[in-house]
Amino acid sequence: MTSARNEFRPTRAMILAAGRGRRLRPLSDGLPKALMEVEGKPLIEHLLKDLAVAGVREAVVNLSWLGGMIRSRLGDGLRHGLRIRYSEEGETALDTGGGIRRALPLLGEEPFWVVNADIRTSFPFSVSNRRPRDLAWLMLVPNPAHNPAGDFHLRQERVGSDGPRHTFGGVSVLSPELFRDAGEEVFGLAPLLRAAAAQGRVSGALYEGYWADAGTVERLEAIRRRPPEA
Repeated sequence: MTSARNEFRPTRAMILAAGRGRRLRPLSDGLPKALMEVEGKPLIEHLLKDLAVAGVREAVVNLSWLGGMIRSRLGDGLRHGLRIRYSEEGETALDTGGGIRRALPLLGEEPFWVVNADIRTSFPFSVSNRRPRDLAWLMLVPNPAHNPAGDFHLRQERVGSDGPRHTFGGVSVLSPELFRDAGEEVFGLAPLLRAAAAQGRVSGALYEGYWADAGTVERLEAIRRRPPEA
């Protein structure tokens, strides 16, 4: 990692919780994936706790499929040590990029954490290699069996066109500027990240600690069998 003078710790975060969770069916037919329980409480509550410990004071949660259940469970967030606000997307989710763009008025002008609601990790939510002009910082992880080719190249803490390919772990720090020219309502995040990386404005780090995503019923069960402390 680079020196401490480059350290940046966001105080706001967005948790992506609007997805339908089709690969988690039938479990997700009556329960949003963010509320799937691991170690006795929903995945999203583990993330909120970890973010609060890292100094995050405000979180935005986007809602679509069964979003009312998430709002009812989390409330204003104070019992988790931070304030929660909600970004409503209606019946059709806006995908990752569109969802973040919709929520920008709630996130302020400084870079903010973005975290997928369906992951479990011991990542400490600390960043020390983001440069001031970067549009994004990405947490990458060793390629799991379900994504052997990886997602992004990483060399010397820069995400670009060469170096080993690793998997995006669903944790990032994004600048609002990344979305400045986004004109669509429904769009993914990956194309914006690749365009910014081509401009040399994306940094990252390989995290080799505990990380798993609950994107399918099988992977959710694997997390339940092996929590971070195991």
